[in-house]
Amino acid sequence: MKERMRASLAGAFPGATVSIFTDLEMALAAAGEGPVIVLVAGTGSAAIGRNAQGQIWRTGGQGPRLGDDGSAFDIGSRAVARAMKEREKLGTDSILGMRILEQLDCASWAELQQRAALRPDSVFPSVFPVVAAAADAEDPAAREILRQAASELSSLVHTVSEHSGNGRENIMIVKTGGTVGRCAFFDMQLDAALKRALPQAQIGGLRMSPAEAAARAARS
Repeated sequence: MKERMRASLAGAFPGATVSIFTDLEMALAAAGEGPVIVLVAGTGSAAIGRNAQGQIWRTGGQGPRLGDDGSAFDIGSRAVARAMKEREKLGTDSILGMRILEQLDCASWAELQQRAALRPDSVFPSVFPVVAAAADAEDPAAREILRQAASELSSLVHTVSEHSGNGRENIMIVKTGGTVGRCAFFDMQLDAALKRALPQAQIGGLRMSPAEAAARAARS
């Protein structure tokens, strides 16, 4: 795909130097120099890392049908499935279930299912704020879902560290994406899971925005 895009742009702009970068590569560039693993936790999920020799590995980012474990899409779909099962078991909606329906402006679970079948990307990620708020309000179901998501995200980082040989180094883990900083409980669980996976790691944020990293790449 990158080569096709590069060839197409080179044909449209003869004589221009064309470089194509993915959003993950720009996130890695925005993390700064040296050994680092970037965890992207947003609508989807992925991890990309660079070791001291400059070698790069990545995992995840395959979309909800093949992966994206621990992402907002995954969290939302798990919350919807749990709320629907609770409805079937108890005959009434849980507090989390009622808030999900309200968030999506759906009168029933049948309506939500119809929308999700047609446009899942517009349904499941939108449930994350409900789960986040419920977890911070000590809802047990929401907290269980977010604990599982934190574990799955930490597994992405661990996979990259195993391939890159960064597991025994004082590596930096950089968190970015739409679910980061949105829920105190989730942030705490994710940091704890990352520390269990890589006890010597430091956890931080991007040194610059991906847009700035892209501008620097274009300038150089």
